[in-house]
Amino acid sequence: MSGQALLQQTLRQILLAPVYDVAVQSTLDPLKRLSARLDRQVWLKREDQQPVHSFKLRGAYNKIHSLSPAQAEAGVVAASAGNHAQGVALAASRKGIRAVIVMPQTTPEIKVEAVRGHGGEVVLHGDNFDAAYQHARQLSETQGLTMVAPYDDAAVIAGQGTVGQELLQQRRDLDAVFVPVGGGGLIAGVAAYLKALAPHIKVYGVEPDDAACLKAALAAGTPVTLPRVGLFADGVAVKRIGDAPFELARHCVDGVITVSSDEICAAVQDIYEDRRAIAEPAGALALAGLKRYCADGGDGQQLAAILSGANVNFHSLRYVSERCELGEGKEAVLAVTIPERQGAFLRFCRLLGRRLITEFNYRLSGREQANVFVGIRLKHQEELAQISAALSAEGYPHQDLSDDETAKLHVRYMVGGIPPEALNERLFHVRFPEAPGALERFLADLGSRWNISLFHYRNHGAAAGRVLLGMEVPDGDYPDLWAQLCALDMDCEEVTDSPAYHFFLRG
Repeated sequence: MSGQALLQQTLRQILLAPVYDVAVQSTLDPLKRLSARLDRQVWLKREDQQPVHSFKLRGAYNKIHSLSPAQAEAGVVAASAGNHAQGVALAASRKGIRAVIVMPQTTPEIKVEAVRGHGGEVVLHGDNFDAAYQHARQLSETQGLTMVAPYDDAAVIAGQGTVGQELLQQRRDLDAVFVPVGGGGLIAGVAAYLKALAPHIKVYGVEPDDAACLKAALAAGTPVTLPRVGLFADGVAVKRIGDAPFELARHCVDGVITVSSDEICAAVQDIYEDRRAIAEPAGALALAGLKRYCADGGDGQQLAAILSGANVNFHSLRYVSERCELGEGKEAVLAVTIPERQGAFLRFCRLLGRRLITEFNYRLSGREQANVFVGIRLKHQEELAQISAALSAEGYPHQDLSDDETAKLHVRYMVGGIPPEALNERLFHVRFPEAPGALERFLADLGSRWNISLFHYRNHGAAAGRVLLGMEVPDGDYPDLWAQLCALDMDCEEVTDSPAYHFFLRG
């Protein structure tokens, strides 16, 4: 089939898709804060508003609605541990059709219960998606169940394409639309509709840089299987683009943008700050691509991104919170070598000026010099070069670790250990009101009479800063030290008896 014929066939299916039997027309919301920052009009298509908090319901329902009476009588089967599973379960329930959902045994219980809550029969099988998929195919053959594919199916693509139909109805003056890409069903349907009716609107696929299956397929001219994919944005962690989506994408998509996990985290934050909505990583992917497009000089004033889903694992928000500032270029992490002498911390902080220090990790490891891990809040990316020049001018060797995954994932939490010699050390928890310059004031008020032997500080956006402080204190000096700490008018507590301290940091 020629590209034009395929486009027309898909358009017809989209126009006839009865998805509103179960789905809602999601809103197209302005992102006013982000628009002001980017000097563009940025819009967010809110597919998190669907009954299953994902666009997947559209394609699943359109496929199930297209079944013959015999197929509907027999029922359907799908393999999924994510949004597709909930979409199939709810769609089948609304049509009174049996739905068997095969999920890996490792699937979190909250997702299993969500599928059951929508009327699906859950079968737990295997330790990964591939094993679950193979079992679903076996059930399809032995029980006569119709497989509902997550993306590689014409009816599914058409159902997802109704998102593009709504976009054009809601904003006819769009210059570009940004679509997250996993298996390709959503971008195939959206791009087909927009290129058929409004070919001037550019359509960009957005992929994680460690799961860019559409980009690889377009470069090769055919779908290819990636050797591995990253799992942070699990909703789009697909090794191979679907054959049917690729046929449409290669005719209708204007380009592919890839982004990092940090950029995705920053987009999650943007969505929350503008709309008070929490997107899953795959759901924020398209907005991350829109921002990358603007940073690279892309044109157009009316830009829309699709928020594809909000079924986020709550505990993953801890990671998002840690990484969003780095993804926005608002934080840098550095390894800095400073002389090991009293007052060195304070001099270093004063060198940074009124910049907000977001993290400071240090453990005494020698008597000549100290290696510290420090995070610094940036107002703009050029500021990092200014900091680097200032450190170099004062003779502080340093290295930027902002793009070092090992540093960001692991080392920042491992700075420390047992010192090379026995220390007459006391350990304290200190809390003080958080504000620019607060850390410098704390060190200045503390003075340089006693040597700091351990220091850990991390800004978590709360009203109070929290410091774990170790100091070398001769026995006779302890009353003076405690009196000075109390005079700082800060919440201070000695924790030298902490079992964790004795096990990992004291020896």
